[in-house]
Amino acid sequence: MLRLRGLVPGVALGLLLIDLVGMIVLSAVRPQFLSDYNLFVTGRDLSILLLVALAQMIVLSLGQMNLSIGSIGGLVAIIESGLMVRFGVPVPVALVAGLLLGIACGVVNGLLVYWTKINSFVLTLGTSYVFAGINLGITHATPFYHIPNEVSSFGQARFGPIPFMAAVTIVLTLLLAGFLYQVVLGRQLLAVGGNSVAARLSGLPIRRATLTAHAISGFLAAVAGTMLMAQLGQGQPTIGATWVLPSFAGPIIGGAALSGGSAPVLGTVLAMVLISLIDDGLVLVSADPFWVEFLIGALILGAVVLGRTHLGDVRVFLRISTARPVGSIR
Repeated sequence: MLRLRGLVPGVALGLLLIDLVGMIVLSAVRPQFLSDYNLFVTGRDLSILLLVALAQMIVLSLGQMNLSIGSIGGLVAIIESGLMVRFGVPVPVALVAGLLLGIACGVVNGLLVYWTKINSFVLTLGTSYVFAGINLGITHATPFYHIPNEVSSFGQARFGPIPFMAAVTIVLTLLLAGFLYQVVLGRQLLAVGGNSVAARLSGLPIRRATLTAHAISGFLAAVAGTMLMAQLGQGQPTIGATWVLPSFAGPIIGGAALSGGSAPVLGTVLAMVLISLIDDGLVLVSADPFWVEFLIGALILGAVVLGRTHLGDVRVFLRISTARPVGSIR
């Protein structure tokens, strides 16, 4: 256990244990939990929502927020499906165009945040309505049906219980972790989020870090929107409409600090696994699915309260350790 604690951060270790216990309990109470089809459906949904959570995590690492993740994913899905269905654009070209659009939306968010210095919550709330408005203006709330078979078949493809979409999510998660912890710009991004004033005085590239974080967020949202479009087999204007809660739940439960400076990739992954287990477990026991939001909200509140308590303990310790002892020589 001590060796495992040294390899896995504390929050992630706790989540890992909870996930393992949850899997054991579910497999004992409902044996169908381990069926190939159930694992496939759960893994497919997890593959999409994990990208949504990581898209929020990378922005939270700057101490900012992105409320437009769902709108970006929905707009990208509509543009891609529209290009393929209405204009007959080849699948690779349409998908690349959609992903570039996601990056462009992220860059717009980053530029607005950097130039205006307005709180990212307000700015991305505004851009979320802009992107959603473009979506509805194009579609008039009507889906694009009959997307090419190679796209829709990918959304249903699997190897045993493992969906093909999981491979995309795993690769992107590993690349994001490598960028944050091994690449200079990634470490600079975390430094900017940890203390923007010190980062500016140290000459760190504040603008580049801001644009990079939001561009990655837009890209991950675009991939998630593309994958959900493939799963549904059509370009639904409502894609991404329910992503706000899971986008914050994963990073916050996983140990991210709202003030920035941390990017718990492993914690976010394990938190999303926990959320998927809660969702799947309530379905398997025929419970009211509306309780999922209650449980996720409770987990977020618990994570925030524990995080604030831990931070307060650290501050008290620092004050005590740096205080001058009574009767000390000046």
